[in-house]
Amino acid sequence: MPMAEAGGVEVIYAEAGRAWRLRLPATEGLTAGDVLASLREHAPSWPEAAHAPVAMAVFGREVGRETVLRAGDRLELLRALPTDPKLARRARAGAGRQG
Repeated sequence: MPMAEAGGVEVIYAEAGRAWRLRLPATEGLTAGDVLASLREHAPSWPEAAHAPVAMAVFGREVGRETVLRAGDRLELLRALPTDPKLARRARAGAGRQG
């Protein structure tokens, strides 16, 4: 069995106004895909979108399922944005001009 490293890996998922955090042991060879595959076991009450993220990142840098994680890493589970930020900004700007 792989040896666990001190510190572990922090897993984070966020939605507007709420965030979920979980610390898992960082075993040798642990990948982002391994964490995702075990998430239902470790965090069954998390939102469904956390279990099927559109992407993952470590400290803001996008990573793939094959990325090996190290003790101290923060794996961020990313969701799709509800609205395209450019479209929302244009809509707000347009509404301000009409009033």
